[in-house]
Amino acid sequence: MCGITGFFGKGTEQDLRRMNATLARRGPDSEGYFSDPARGIFLGMRRLAIIDVAGGAQPLFNEDGSIAVMLNGEIYNYRQLREHLEGKHTFKTHSDTETIAHLYEEEREAFVEGLEGMFGLAIWDGRAKKLVIARDRFGEKPIYYAQTPGAFVFGSEMKAVLEHPAVSRDMDRTALAAYLRHEYIPAPATIFSSVKKLPAGHIMTVASDDVKIRRYWDIATASTDPTLPSSEDALTKELDTRLSSAVKKMLVSDVPLGVFLSGGIDSSTVAWYAQQHSTRKINTFSIGFEDASFDESGHAAKAAARMGTEHTTTMFSDAELLSLLPDLYTYLDEPMADPSLLPTTLLSRSARRKVTVALGGDGADELFLGYSTFQAEKLAQWYGHIPRVVQRRIIRPVIDALPSSSRYLSFDYRLKRFVRHADETGAERHSAWIGAFPPEEMSLLLADSPTALPALSARTVEDFYLTSYLPDDILVKADRASMYEGLETRAPFLDPSLAAFIYSLPPSYKLRGFKTKYLLKKLMRPRLGRDITDRKKHGFQPPISRWLHEDLTPLIREHLNAEKLKRDGIFNPAYVTRLIAEHQTGTADHRKELWTLLVFHLWKQHWMP
Repeated sequence: MCGITGFFGKGTEQDLRRMNATLARRGPDSEGYFSDPARGIFLGMRRLAIIDVAGGAQPLFNEDGSIAVMLNGEIYNYRQLREHLEGKHTFKTHSDTETIAHLYEEEREAFVEGLEGMFGLAIWDGRAKKLVIARDRFGEKPIYYAQTPGAFVFGSEMKAVLEHPAVSRDMDRTALAAYLRHEYIPAPATIFSSVKKLPAGHIMTVASDDVKIRRYWDIATASTDPTLPSSEDALTKELDTRLSSAVKKMLVSDVPLGVFLSGGIDSSTVAWYAQQHSTRKINTFSIGFEDASFDESGHAAKAAARMGTEHTTTMFSDAELLSLLPDLYTYLDEPMADPSLLPTTLLSRSARRKVTVALGGDGADELFLGYSTFQAEKLAQWYGHIPRVVQRRIIRPVIDALPSSSRYLSFDYRLKRFVRHADETGAERHSAWIGAFPPEEMSLLLADSPTALPALSARTVEDFYLTSYLPDDILVKADRASMYEGLETRAPFLDPSLAAFIYSLPPSYKLRGFKTKYLLKKLMRPRLGRDITDRKKHGFQPPISRWLHEDLTPLIREHLNAEKLKRDGIFNPAYVTRLIAEHQTGTADHRKELWTLLVFHLWKQHWMP
């Protein structure tokens, strides 16, 4: 795991070193540079050494040095690729990065289709005088870029791109509206109008002023396999085979490795297979909280004991979680309001004391329809048959009058969000359920006339989670939290072969009635026990609602007071003041809305003072 950055065009070596310095947390072990000022190419990287610790320093080259490669991530099938290349090429290291140089030499831009892994990579092709940049299929590793009149600039994080003098910091108001709606900014946009994200599964080539971007992988196309079995038992066996293979390939590491373990079915499945492929006890890690309604550490300890792992539980107080503010949100170079970033960072900190790599269960909820919103979707189909006048004049007023609770995803909170957005459709409904401000509230919130947001482009609800929520929220959170602590994380459920298989399953093998992850639970129930596989999904959220009543009051007063909001001229002070008053008096639960606003101002304080 590393951080990469660079530019093609105008700039200096000092610009490159300043850009590279912003990525020090991503790569605490070493740094590397490649530059050819005559051709205007400058590349830099920071390294977290995982594979070939002694010999894998980057950049790495082909035999004559005409191709230079820098990689952020891991290529899990590099050994198999190397076997096919060794007869044609001479290898100087045992690094996965060098394999890419020779593979590109053989296949040019088609090389990316043979890579299995998580990556954001850059290749300088000196003969063709072009820069090639690619991002992995699901977007586990980030790539940001800016096209300026004098230079093409890129980096693993936006902060590196912003250090180039040609890149401006003008805020994109449409992206701001998208953030307020989703709690994150969907690709390719970023909060700054001059910077874009390379979407997951895409590759780009840059030659002088010519920039081309194409999608090289799509899960729907990859999932059309006519040879898959049709019986439930055969599909269960196939799932077992592919899960085992996915976890096994991600255990490759030359440094200590462990597993994040929450005690739920996703992380427990990963830990179970990891232990099966290990000759010694694997390290598993969980954290616990003071508030019992948010604490899963007991379930994780039980799962670890059942599997026989070497388990570590670290308890954190509210004060320790809150101590991450505002530094963590200063580290984020664009606002993202997923509050599970806080505990994920502390979990990464705890794991980093013993290991350098940690596997987790990310991706399973999106692939197996594991979120409660998929259950709510079924309820919405029934609810839609009730006359609208009854919904709006009888049902919704009764539900809105329920007293608010600050407990984790309390029943009243979920019910209110359900009826509030049940009459929307498809991905728009799910975006409203899990987001902060629905479009109809933008005119109340924003001081200027709100920019109309484009309709969500997802083909299905499932695609919304896989192509927007997963890469732009869940995987961003995992990447930034782990990189903040210098830890590499891996997601076996996002192995392309496994993910394509799960995606291709009929919906009833994922959500049967109101039972989520049907086939996964059937496979793992005999191994993990019903108390783990059938336990209600919990999530990884801190007690934001309660904090907004108590601990966060000083920050609310500092950043969301009417005078400051009026000075900034972005949000309507009267509307925000109303949200705060309703939340703190308990007449409404505005945890998502207020947290989203607070995170934006913590971000803005540093990046747009």
